Amino acid sequence: MCAVSYLNTSPLVWGLLHSPLGDSIRLEFALPSLCADHVRDGIAAVGIVPVIEIARQNLEWLPGTGIACRGPVRSILLVSKVPFENIRTLAADIGSRTSVMLSRIILAHRYGSTPSIQPMRADLDSMLAAADAALIIGDPALHLDPGALSTTYAVLDLGEEWVRYTGLPMVFALWAGRPERLRPGLADLFAASCRYGVEHLDEVLAAECPPRNIP
Repeated sequence: MCAVSYLNTSPLVWGLLHSPLGDSIRLEFALPSLCADHVRDGIAAVGIVPVIEIARQNLEWLPGTGIACRGPVRSILLVSKVPFENIRTLAADIGSRTSVMLSRIILAHRYGSTPSIQPMRADLDSMLAAADAALIIGDPALHLDPGALSTTYAVLDLGEEWVRYTGLPMVFALWAGRPERLRPGLADLFAASCRYGVEHLDEVLAAECPPRNIP
């Protein structure tokens, strides 16, 4: 099984890693885009897969747990040197797929902008040197301070922007796989792992934040 390597996944898999729930599970970690590729290529039976890839690959998703928000998400940021309606080029974090599509929707429908996308590694300075705006997700986004950035750049939290636009929560990724590889009880197992993580959240943060240099 493949899980996203970012901090916001840690509570979902904590029970699999630190309780008997994971005794029958072999778990690996990768960027969201690579999790999708590993499920596509049969390397992983199940993964935390970006929702856009669930649709593209015609995967079956498991209900109950995932990466979602109902308001600011903080880890999906669009940072622009120009007003959003003037964005013509967008440097996009290579780890992202759902967030790239989300940025396209938000920019087109809210601001009338349809930029070309340039996949790049998540480094804000390099991205803004190469494009009008940058899309950064996951831990690299958590290393940024949106308040400080907003004194120089235009900044959008795309989770918050989606909720403003639709009035609905935003779902970024879900446990999913090909139907023939999903064994009975997986949804309950993942839900139990998530509950364990939430119940041990202080432990999760103490273990995971310092090595990632995230407050």
